[in-house]
Order: sequence, then structure tokens, then C-alpha cells
Amino acid sequence: MAALDLFGRKWALRILWELRDEAIGFRPLQQRCDNMSSSVLRQRLVELGEAGLVAQNGDGRYELTELGQEAQEALRPLARWSDRWATSLEGTT
Repeated sequence: MAALDLFGRKWALRILWELRDEAIGFRPLQQRCDNMSSSVLRQRLVELGEAGLVAQNGDGRYELTELGQEAQEALRPLARWSDRWATSLEGTT
């Protein structure tokens, strides 16, 4: 339940998604997240960091930890399902 609570917080999954391939600095991450407020981004990064999913590397950029990469892998089936779901909804509108 704790993981669902964390992932259910606004922007948490988006941040994990944006960090999936590379480390990103704060401002570029903010831009990729539709210019979300800096205070919310900072709070989510703290929460994800405390959960062991995100860390700041030596040059100040944020990246997924090994545990964060595992979470990303665990969420892939949900992403595939949501793509199929969205496609099925397109045919009903």
C-alpha cells in the first residue's frame, strides 16, 4: 500500500518516467514535467529519494537508483496495458 500511495502522488510516476533513460538536472526535469512548480518537484524528489528510488549523482543531476530501475521495470506491464486501454477507448468515441 505504501508503494501505491507513493506512485499515486501527483507527478511521481511522471518523474520516474522522465528519469528512465538518463540522469537529468532539476531545471530540465522541471521542463519535461510541463514546467511543474519547483516546490512540488523538489518535494517529489525528496519523497522518491527517501523511498530509495531516485538519487542525485555527483554532478547534481537526478537519476534512478537500482531500486528505481526495478520499479520502472515492474511498471512496464501497466504502461503496456494503458496503451491498449487508450486504443480501445479511441474506438468508442
